[in-house]
Amino acid sequence: MELGFSKYEGLGNDFVIVDAADAVNAIGRDEAILLCDRHLGIGADGVLTLAGHGGRYTMTVWNADGSNAEMCGNGIRCVALHLANGGALSGDSVDIDTTGGPHRCRVLRAGRTGSVEVAMVAPRFDPSCVPVDADAPMVDAKLDVDGVSLQITALSMGNPHAVTFDDVGDRRLSLGPAVERHPRFPNGANAGFGRMNGGDILKLHVWERGVGWTRGCGTGACAAAVAAVESGRAERNKPLRVQLPGGELSIVVGAVGERVSMTGPARHVYDGTFCL
Repeated sequence: MELGFSKYEGLGNDFVIVDAADAVNAIGRDEAILLCDRHLGIGADGVLTLAGHGGRYTMTVWNADGSNAEMCGNGIRCVALHLANGGALSGDSVDIDTTGGPHRCRVLRAGRTGSVEVAMVAPRFDPSCVPVDADAPMVDAKLDVDGVSLQITALSMGNPHAVTFDDVGDRRLSLGPAVERHPRFPNGANAGFGRMNGGDILKLHVWERGVGWTRGCGTGACAAAVAAVESGRAERNKPLRVQLPGGELSIVVGAVGERVSMTGPARHVYDGTFCL
């Protein structure tokens, strides 16, 4: 069958977006792997399938390895821009449901290159919510990984994250995948390696579960910002500039229990068809 798709990217984190109902039903693990293959397919970090109409949609996230993710921060900005560009929004806002929870997206600027603000879910630290094998919430807590003792904060932004501000240098290249597969994270985890640079700049590299090292990770940026605030490295209710290899996101962490605000770019690359 011929599959219509749109290619989008946010901070260099790229996605195949499919919004035809019959095609959504045709995509599973094997199809997602093929579509994401950069040699034999379209090439992407993930496939995002859409269902719904009007002001509410559901986004399903397929990683490049064929696994499902609960949520994708860069992806949801791309989906919101895609809906705005296609005339599917009655205003500038849309509610998008994910396995990780509902998100309200506001398109600040539409067009080929846009800007989207997302009300992310409130962060959760309860070990059963992350999930992580721990007796209490882990904030700057010790985790032994491949012989290295890391101070990590474990939290959920709708998907599991482990964030460290330890200066591990190039050791992160092996520690990232080791954190993802650590036995204390039964569903795996996204591994964030952060460094504060002044009061409002956070430099971040993310090993994304099911993808690998990524140019940008929206939920990872939110998780790192929350970890910085909770550990006293950054201030609450002030925009934090999270700088990833692919660009910058503005993250605001409010009061405990409030949704995290993420604002950043999304870009339409091209449309096409692919023969499955």
